[in-house]
Amino acid sequence: MTRVAIEPEDGGSPGPYAALTPEAILDAVDSTGLRASGQVQALNSYENRVLQVGVEDPERAADRFVVAKFYRPGRWTEAQILEEHGFLAELVEAEVPAVAPLATGGRTLHRFGDFLFALFPRRGGRTPELSDEKVLERIGRFVGRLHAVGAREPFAHRIALDPGTFGADPLRYLEESDWLPLELAAVYRGLARQCVEAARSAFAATPFRGQRLHGDCHPGNLLWSESGPAPGPHFVDFDDSMNGPAVQDLWMLLSGSRQEMQAQLAALLRGYGLFARFDPRQTALIEPLRTLRLIHYAAWIARRWNDPAFPAAFPWFGEPRYWEARILELREQQAAMQEPALELP
Repeated sequence: MTRVAIEPEDGGSPGPYAALTPEAILDAVDSTGLRASGQVQALNSYENRVLQVGVEDPERAADRFVVAKFYRPGRWTEAQILEEHGFLAELVEAEVPAVAPLATGGRTLHRFGDFLFALFPRRGGRTPELSDEKVLERIGRFVGRLHAVGAREPFAHRIALDPGTFGADPLRYLEESDWLPLELAAVYRGLARQCVEAARSAFAATPFRGQRLHGDCHPGNLLWSESGPAPGPHFVDFDDSMNGPAVQDLWMLLSGSRQEMQAQLAALLRGYGLFARFDPRQTALIEPLRTLRLIHYAAWIARRWNDPAFPAAFPWFGEPRYWEARILELREQQAAMQEPALELP
């Protein structure tokens, strides 16, 4: 049995998951009506604690394992998590290949001690071959189907993606928490503020109807499998699902030169357009969204520093060289936001 709670060695903060011992994990799974076998394996996740847990009653779990996701305490309310689960249920009903939580004991969200958690079926897969236009076109079809469901109505409780929530607010946290090295603080602060204002201008100039999104649709959350009843891509980890522009679920699948990204986007939209309409004006938001993600990511690490997993994973975070690299990235993004948007055929 794998121990997944990380205890500090220096007597510092035990972190939000100190009480999540192997025994607590097994007891939590048992509390749902399933019976844990004692097998626990930690899966790759920083924001939440995600574990593969063996169960002894596979006829109820459809497998000898379930994936237990323990939500970070204090991040989401029950209403916000249940909206995520409701969205996943809609997607599954519409035959969109998303991995939805299991309903055990008549509900999908459970509480054990201070933790909210959900159980998911285990689904395997590999990272899709994004260099293949046919693969991109097929992924585009599934994103289009996801958005057709997401456009029915917006989330009522989850956040909206905009330059405030993903730019100004994270930057304010970095400034007020003294994470910026003294010798680089003024440069980073000034540059980041300029980038946030450029993103605000882009959002203001690009009308769109916010809709429910996956929110973090990068290749690691889009697994590909050729086995099973529905071979192809399937979406996992809707923890960051939110309201926002449709292009948020497309731009993280683009990489390389401008010419390469235009070809990739065209392939995605060939499939996407079969199920949902994409407003080409939203291509003007690609680089602003990329810029906001950089600022948000730095603040995300800073906000999680009391979790011992983060200093262990990002030991260089407080060093000047880290912030020098972030300054260079923002300067590149400042220039990218001034370039014309990607053109569609």
